[in-house]
Amino acid sequence: MISFYLRFYGYLLMSGDTRYCRNCGQSLDGNAEFCSKCGTRVASVQASTFFVERKSEGLAAVLSFFIPGLGQVYNGQIGKGIIVLILFALFTASIIVLIGFILAPLFWIWNIYDAHNTAKRINQRRA
Repeated sequence: MISFYLRFYGYLLMSGDTRYCRNCGQSLDGNAEFCSKCGTRVASVQASTFFVERKSEGLAAVLSFFIPGLGQVYNGQIGKGIIVLILFALFTASIIVLIGFILAPLFWIWNIYDAHNTAKRINQRRA
């Protein structure tokens, strides 16, 4: 398995089994404790394993169908979900002046579409 680590303070750059110095980028010997080029002490990077929860695209869409913004909250976009809920309430209230008959359903459909596609993007990024 090929592991890539960002060049970040305290971490080594790694590509497969090859290690690189975090200071100068020089490739390092297998168990080198110091970089042969710049003399910087290098340390091993401990790999950590973590599990990422997949998001159900269908559940996100159904949640947004019943309560606009709830699908966004399910996807971890809490601020966006609250804004969607508030805007939907405003658009629904604007039905009194007739513009809401157009805006509320369009916004509601976009809300469902956005929740579904966001869950799909989250799953693709984590796959």
